[in-house]
Amino acid sequence: MLLRTILAATTIAATALLVPAAAAHAAAPAPRPDTVTTPASTVTAAERAAAAAADPVIVVGGLIGVSIAYEPIAARLRADGYRVSIYQLPNLGFGDIRESARALSSYVDQVRAGTGASRVDLVTHSEGGLVSRWYVKFLGGADKVDQYVSLGTPQYGTYVANIINFVGLGSCAGIVACQQMTIGSSFLADLNAGDDTPGPVRWTTLRTWQDELVRPVDNAVLADGATNVLVQAWCPLRVVGHLGLVLDGTTYTAVRQTLAGAAIRPNCFAV
Repeated sequence: MLLRTILAATTIAATALLVPAAAAHAAAPAPRPDTVTTPASTVTAAERAAAAAADPVIVVGGLIGVSIAYEPIAARLRADGYRVSIYQLPNLGFGDIRESARALSSYVDQVRAGTGASRVDLVTHSEGGLVSRWYVKFLGGADKVDQYVSLGTPQYGTYVANIINFVGLGSCAGIVACQQMTIGSSFLADLNAGDDTPGPVRWTTLRTWQDELVRPVDNAVLADGATNVLVQAWCPLRVVGHLGLVLDGTTYTAVRQTLAGAAIRPNCFAV
């Protein structure tokens, strides 16, 4: 399983390098002078100005999530006018999620100081969503985060982590973060005790039926007033895997609508 995950991470990193080049050569209609066309949306000048004035966006990576793997979604956000940075988890997310959350707390303060913003928006993938939730719930992040968006985060754990133990690799092959993402772990019990959505933060989760690493898929949702979006509820024929959530155009349209405070209506034909 660990080898499979490493191979998957390598694949997404390679894709991250190829997607911008492919997009640059794709034929597209010429936009009007007051619009900017990106692979997933057409953005007006007014929308770009609003995005530039909005909270800075931090893309929080997941397990083995090297920064370059998140460049595709970061590039889309920048093209739409957002101020974006990528946070790679310490030790690629193998260690204690609580320690990663403390490191994220310092990074958020750096972004706030560098931009002059009082709050940031977090767009998180996989384990990065758990790191971010711990930060918001226990480390003062509720006062510094405006919007939380998770992509395929095992909010209530995943059977994939349990299976690693079942097949004889011990307790997640010794990977602390994997142990913490096991269904029924003490970490998840602490994280999910009480309110799933504390503070004034606006909470949104995005998930896909084809997520091969978050099982059951509905363990990626939050209760207590969160907005939970299933890609296939809008686009039944859209096939999006766990890693694909950071590359998929339809998923991105939902991310962008969320950040803009608009009604979430994913574009099923976005590339």
